[in-house]
Amino acid sequence: MDALIVGGGIAGPVTAMALQRAGVDARILESHPPDDGEAGSYFTLTANGLAALDAIDARGLAEAGGFPTRRNVLWNDAGRRLATLPLDSRLPDSPVARTMKRSRLARILRDEAVRRGIRVEYGRPVASVAVAPDGRAAAVFEDSGRAEADLLVGADGIHSVVRHSIDKTAPVGRYVGLTNFGGITPGAAAGIEPEAWHLIFGRRAFFGYQATPAGDVVWFANVPEPLISPEKRTATSEVAWRMRLIELFRADAGPAVALIDGGRLELAADNTHDLGHVPIWHRGPLVLVGDAAHAPAPTSGQGASMAIEDAIVLARAIRDRDSIPTAFAEYERLRRDRVERIVAWGARGSSDKIPGRFGRLTRDVVMRLVFRFLVTEKSLGWMYDYRVDWDGSSTQATASAA
Repeated sequence: MDALIVGGGIAGPVTAMALQRAGVDARILESHPPDDGEAGSYFTLTANGLAALDAIDARGLAEAGGFPTRRNVLWNDAGRRLATLPLDSRLPDSPVARTMKRSRLARILRDEAVRRGIRVEYGRPVASVAVAPDGRAAAVFEDSGRAEADLLVGADGIHSVVRHSIDKTAPVGRYVGLTNFGGITPGAAAGIEPEAWHLIFGRRAFFGYQATPAGDVVWFANVPEPLISPEKRTATSEVAWRMRLIELFRADAGPAVALIDGGRLELAADNTHDLGHVPIWHRGPLVLVGDAAHAPAPTSGQGASMAIEDAIVLARAIRDRDSIPTAFAEYERLRRDRVERIVAWGARGSSDKIPGRFGRLTRDVVMRLVFRFLVTEKSLGWMYDYRVDWDGSSTQATASAA
C-alpha cells in the first residue's frame, strides 16, 4: 500500500513516518521550497505531543530542538501576578514540554523522514485532489501534473485544499480577532523566572515572553484588530510594526516595551484563525489530519500536539483494520470528541485576551478564583495526560480523563 501526504509541516512528516511503521510507503508533497527552519515564531509542544512521538522514535529529536517549559505565569497590566498554570502531565516519567520554533520542528521532522527513506517533494503545490475511477487517490498539481496512490492524507493546514476537495461545502477557518507578532531579544534574560511563559493581559493587547537557556528572550504579541490584508503586511516595515507594538504596551507594567524596543521582529501581522466542527473528515481514500481537520487558536497550546496524535492514531487504525474506509472511520471515532473539545477551549482563551476595560476588572478577580479552584493540574489531565498506545488495539481507550 502507498500514500500521498499533502503538506510538509509537522503533521505531514509525522504521518509519513507513522505510516511507514504501519507498512505503508508514504510520499510527502510540500508546496514550498526547502527552508532552514528559522522562519516565524515560537510555540510550546506539550507532554501529550512529545509522548506521541515515542510511537515513531522521534521524541528525542523534538526535545533536542527546544528548551524546557514547565508553566504559564499570568500577569495583569498593573504587574500583579494572577495565577500560575503548570504545563506538566501527572503521569509517571512524562516528558517536560518544550518551546521551539514551529518551523524548526517541521524541518527536524522532514529531515528525519528523509533519513528513513521517505521521499519529500518540495515546490509541488496541489491544486485539488480526487478519487480516480479505479478508486485510488489522485493529487493534481498546479502545474497540471498528477500523482496517484492507494490513499491520500491532507496535512495541508487550516486553508486546506484537500478539505475542500473532500467536501465542497466544508467550513473555512474563522478569524478569531487577533493578529500575531513574534520576536527575540538577545541577552535580555537576566532576572526573568526561567522555564516559564510569562503572559501579560495588557490594556490594549496580550503579550508573552520566555527566557531561553542561552540568555535571550523570545516573545509574542496578540493584537485585537480587524483582519490585516497581505497588501498592508507587505507595505509596513519592521520598524513601523515595532513602534506600533511599543505604543500598544506603553501603559502596561512589565518588560514588553523594553523587549520589543531592543529585539527583532521575526513574525509580523499573522492573522489568527481557528477551525471547529468539520462535518466530513474523509471520503473514499482521502482523509484529513491536524489543522486541516481541526485547528485550535494558539491559546490552546495544542495545535501541533493534536496533529501528532492524529498521525499516530490514523496509522495505527490503518495497520489494524482490513480496509481503508473502516480505518478512517475508526480514526475519526477516536479523535473527533477530543479535538473539538480542545478547539472550544482555545476559543474561550482567545476571547479572554480582548475583554475591554470593565472586562479587565472582572477578569482579574475571576481568574484568581478559576486558577485556584477550577483550572488545575488535575483538571487539565484530560489534555496533557492523553497517550497513544502504538502496540495496543486502535479501539483501546487512549486518554486519561479528569
